[in-house]
Amino acid sequence: PQAPSTRNDIRDCSADPPYLPPTAINTTARLAALRSTMWTHGVHAYIVPSTDAHMSEYISERDARLGWLTGFTGSAGTAVVTQDKAAVWTDSRYWTQAERELDCNWELQRTTWIESIGMWILQAVPVGGIISLDPFLFSIDTWNSYSRVLRGSGRTLLPLETNLVDQAWGDQRPLPSSSEIYSLPAEFTGSSWQEKVAGIRQRMEQHVRRPTAVLLSGLEETAWLFNLRGDDIPYNPVFYSYTLLTNTTISLFMEESRLSAAARESLRSACPGPLCVELQEYGQVSTHLRRYAQGNVIVWLGTEYTTYGLYGVIPQEKLLEENYSPVMMAKAVKNAHEQDLLRAAHVRDAVAVIQYLLWLEKMVPQGKVDEFSGAQHIDALRRAQEHNRGPSFQSISASG
Repeated sequence: PQAPSTRNDIRDCSADPPYLPPTAINTTARLAALRSTMWTHGVHAYIVPSTDAHMSEYISERDARLGWLTGFTGSAGTAVVTQDKAAVWTDSRYWTQAERELDCNWELQRTTWIESIGMWILQAVPVGGIISLDPFLFSIDTWNSYSRVLRGSGRTLLPLETNLVDQAWGDQRPLPSSSEIYSLPAEFTGSSWQEKVAGIRQRMEQHVRRPTAVLLSGLEETAWLFNLRGDDIPYNPVFYSYTLLTNTTISLFMEESRLSAAARESLRSACPGPLCVELQEYGQVSTHLRRYAQGNVIVWLGTEYTTYGLYGVIPQEKLLEENYSPVMMAKAVKNAHEQDLLRAAHVRDAVAVIQYLLWLEKMVPQGKVDEFSGAQHIDALRRAQEHNRGPSFQSISASG
C-alpha cells in the first residue's frame, strides 16, 4: 500500500476527514445543480468536454464548462457525471494540477482514451440508461468513437441540443465578448478577401464532385477568409463565427453589432451581388444550414473543425467531407508577401528576446529576477515592438 502523501498542495481523499489544498474548488453545489437538470431530462450520464463549438484549441471563459463544473483548469480533459459518481479524464501533463484543483467529489482517471471513458460509463450506468452530450461540442470522430464503444450495450447515446452545464451554470456564466471586430489593415494581408473568395469558388468548380457550398466552422477560417480579427479567446485573434459560401452568395454568421464601421463597409460594398456578404445572427447557422440542405446541393466541409451537431443537419448524400476545408488548405500556403510579413514579425520578436537575454545576464547575478517577473519583463519588451497585438500564449517561464 502507498504511504499517505506528505504533500500539502494536493488533495488526500483517503484521509478522515478528506484533506483539500486551498487550490481545490468546492463543486458540491455545482454538481447538485447539474444532476437536478439531468434528472429533469431523464439523463443517467452526461459527458462534458473541454472544447467549444468550433473545436478550438484554446477557449473563452464562457466556454470553460469543464473548468466551472470540476474546478480543473487544464486545457484538455473530459468529465462524466452520473447521479452518484463523477470522474475527470486527463493526460499526464495535468495529473498533479488535477490533484490540486479537484475536490473529493471527483475521481481522477489518468488517461484520455474514449474506450476508458466508455468502460467507466458502462459500469456506472445500468442497461436501459441514457448517456447524453451536447452534439455541438463534439467532433464527428469523437461522437463516432463514443457511439462505437456503447453500441450493443443496451444503453442509448442521446444528443441533447440543450446544454445541461449551461443550465446549471445559469446567470453566473460569463457573458460573450462585446469587443470590436475589425479589418486587418491591407498591408498585413496577402490578398483581399474578395480575391480569397474567388480562389475558393474556383476550387469548388474544379472539384470532381462540384460542391455548391463550403461550410466553415473553424474560427481562424472565417477570420482569414475575410481579413477580420477579434479577441473573443485570449491570445487568439479570432471571433465567434461561421461561414456558408456558395457560388453566388456569402453568409457570415456573427454578432453584427460588433463589426467596426470600416469592416462592415468592406463586407457590404458589393451588395447586391456575388461578393455581397449577408450578415446573419451567429445562433441561426443550424436553421439556415438545414434550410439550404433541402435543395439540390452538396456541402463541402472539413471534419476536423465541424461538430457532430452541424454535420448531422446535412443529409449524408449531400456531404463532401475532407479532413480540412479548402479554406484551411489555402490558408496554409503563404504567398510571397505573407512570407515577408512572417519573417519581419520574427525579426521584431527576436529583437525583444535578445533584449530579454541581455537583461537576464545583468539581473540574475543580482538575485533580482524570478520566473514571474521575468515573464512580465519579456511581455513588456514584446509590447514595445511596432505592430504588436499581444502574445500568442501566456509566457511559459521556468528555470533550474
